[in-house]
Amino acid sequence: MSDPIPFETFARFDRLESINPIIACEPPEWAAATHAFVEQDTVHYLWSRRRQDNYWVLMHSTAPASDPARVSHDPRNPILLPSEEEGFDDFTIEYPFPFHNPADGRLYCYYLGRRRRIPKQTGLLVSDGDFGQWTRVCRTPVIAADTEHEKQGSSHPSVAIDGDTIHILYTGEAKEGHTLCHATAPTADPSVVTKDTANPVFRGTGQTWDSHGVREAEILKGPQYYHIFYGGTDGEVWRIGHVRTRDFRSFEPNPHNPILSPSPDRDAWDCDGILTPQVFSIGDTFYMVYAGMRGREWQTGLATAR
Repeated sequence: MSDPIPFETFARFDRLESINPIIACEPPEWAAATHAFVEQDTVHYLWSRRRQDNYWVLMHSTAPASDPARVSHDPRNPILLPSEEEGFDDFTIEYPFPFHNPADGRLYCYYLGRRRRIPKQTGLLVSDGDFGQWTRVCRTPVIAADTEHEKQGSSHPSVAIDGDTIHILYTGEAKEGHTLCHATAPTADPSVVTKDTANPVFRGTGQTWDSHGVREAEILKGPQYYHIFYGGTDGEVWRIGHVRTRDFRSFEPNPHNPILSPSPDRDAWDCDGILTPQVFSIGDTFYMVYAGMRGREWQTGLATAR
């Protein structure tokens, strides 16, 4: 068995200061909820554009793997709109997490869907390989907001595959706050999702910086652990933390937490908060694509592990 990735690998991420944000919209619009998928020499970014009135659409962009900050936008954007039929995602679709399914060789994507009012819920898309063309697998949520800790949302999904099992982490939202939840699905049918009876599986490290809520977790599967990167708040500011787990029951926090905080530069695009910390690797380098906030607007940036 390979050695585990040490905590020190993810102890600090350095922003690409001269380039960020790599994906942005003119305020008051947002460019956020971005996830990366590396396919040979191309990085595919699926992200969400928030227009006025909290109306979100899905977008696709690419960059060469040799320079993941050199982003080009798909001329077909937006690639998917909220459903024209009445349903759980007829006003907003965002937070797309794409993954390759080894069972059938197709691309799938869990995503956040919402009507004009909460709750936020998780749906499923499928593609035959074109990141700019997606079809809904079903018209109903595959992760419904149907428990007390999910009254306002069961959303913001992230995925790691182990054998024939898809592990999903998602955010449970309720008036009492945000927590992290776990679910599984078989690779034979990613729409058949079973929630973990232990949910919510993670409420924070017990430290001050994430004592008032955790959300938007992203999974990186290592040789021995699932590495979880997430947003945590002290009630004022969202920062990024890291924990690792083998079983989605016990979580070991990185002693260097929080591993990324808002920029101290009050003129910076990410000075007021950061979320959506997906970590991915190209060669020997770990990158983090994340959402940063200034004022009320969120945009997308990139950082590298030191």
